[in-house]
Amino acid sequence: MAARLLGLLAGIGLLAACQPTGGFSDDDPSPFAPTGPVRGEEAVDGLIVGHRLMEAGEYELALKAYHRAAAEHGLTVDTLSAIGSASLRLGRLGQAERQLRLAIKQDETFVPAWNNLGVVLMETGEIGEASRVFRTAYALDSGQSDAIRDNLRLSLAKLEKSSYDGGNTGEFSLVRRGHGQYLLLTKH
Repeated sequence: MAARLLGLLAGIGLLAACQPTGGFSDDDPSPFAPTGPVRGEEAVDGLIVGHRLMEAGEYELALKAYHRAAAEHGLTVDTLSAIGSASLRLGRLGQAERQLRLAIKQDETFVPAWNNLGVVLMETGEIGEASRVFRTAYALDSGQSDAIRDNLRLSLAKLEKSSYDGGNTGEFSLVRRGHGQYLLLTKH
């Protein structure tokens, strides 16, 4: 009787194993997890995600989002400038400078890249070049951004100070482009 019950349970188990569970699609015979975007769902642009993460102070995550955006859109002036700005926030000044210079090389009229390059140069002690870069950003912006004007003013003040004074004359602001306007990314 026990053998017969065991056989019956084994038969039921086999039949249950043959039933579809909805776990795998018939379209994809791969036993691995799906990759890429989920059907019916749109992925949020990596630049938008990165900008939000920068505002939240999550610079490492923002850098990853910007890299994802670069993989999706290519190394555009927007992605290069964003990667450079995130690198600056992470203290990776050499990387930030390279990315921002590449952005400017792609579009010599891209104001946020000029401004943020000026911030990098101030951080590395290249005050004369930073002042020239801020002048370029200010001219291209036509004086529209208070942050760029303040950055230029601070760099000129620091340039005029004696070399004996090693103190900081103020905090510089990063800017980025978003929907036709320049948005400030301030330090906390």
